[in-house]
Amino acid sequence: MLKDEVRTNSYKNAIYQNAHLFKDKVVLDVGCGTSILSMFAVKAGAKHVIGVDMSTIIEKAREIVEVNGMSDKITLLQGKMEEVTLPVDKVDIIISEWMGYFLLYESMLDTVLLARDKYLAPGGLIFPDKAHIYMAAIEDGDYKEEKIGFWNNVYGFNFAPLQKTALAEPLVDTVEMKAIVTDPGLIFSIDLYTVTPAELAFSVPFSLSITRNDFVHALISWFDIEFTACHKPIRFSTGPHAKYTHWKQTVFYLQDVLTVNRGETIVGNITSKPTEKNRRDLDVRIDYRLEAEDPHRSTEGCCEYKM
Repeated sequence: MLKDEVRTNSYKNAIYQNAHLFKDKVVLDVGCGTSILSMFAVKAGAKHVIGVDMSTIIEKAREIVEVNGMSDKITLLQGKMEEVTLPVDKVDIIISEWMGYFLLYESMLDTVLLARDKYLAPGGLIFPDKAHIYMAAIEDGDYKEEKIGFWNNVYGFNFAPLQKTALAEPLVDTVEMKAIVTDPGLIFSIDLYTVTPAELAFSVPFSLSITRNDFVHALISWFDIEFTACHKPIRFSTGPHAKYTHWKQTVFYLQDVLTVNRGETIVGNITSKPTEKNRRDLDVRIDYRLEAEDPHRSTEGCCEYKM
């Protein structure tokens, strides 16, 4: 993730270009990892930074902080956010790289919201503070055949029962722009100042306009992130139109192949909610319908996915 220049430089620019917001402030770094964001904050003039992480990586983070001469400015705590005791009652700024695949899969957003409600001072800032999930449809026949059709003949045997399992597992991969056959559609937005954990489970409609005659094998999703507290807002995208990030895109293969023409529309509803066993895992359901020019080509379906 440190090599992900889009990710790391976006945070660096958001912090360095807004040093006036960090000067003499107490900062909380949620899920601090190697403490790179904590050190950015110190360089920007923060009075003190508290980094919290459950992982043993925090042991290396302490060494990194020490060799960079910041041990007097950064306090690192290992443990769960809800269990650790911070050396302060309130913080002025929360920074965190909490995003997961499909934004919410294996994300730490619940933890950031807990920290917000418990520790963020009135008028405090969150970096980043906005997130948006987008969707589009793609032609991906060759790869779908490789991923799904493979199970029809496995060394001479029919493994078709595993096709359903393969279809139920979204693929995280890089999608080329030339594969996209619709305009993108915004499906979900988050404001970290106001969103509640319950609102992270959503069920929303979508509408995707077809831009060329082609086939549709899958729907894809990506997200954009914003730092709107900045003097000059900073934003980055994980979409296929943007520079590569380690989040790539999330591909949801459909059971049926849709034959689409320019001007037609794919409409539907996408539902995402944490699983009962683990809030960091997701159950996703996509109900879709092709509104075709010829009613005989109109198709509807439903797919369920486990993330």
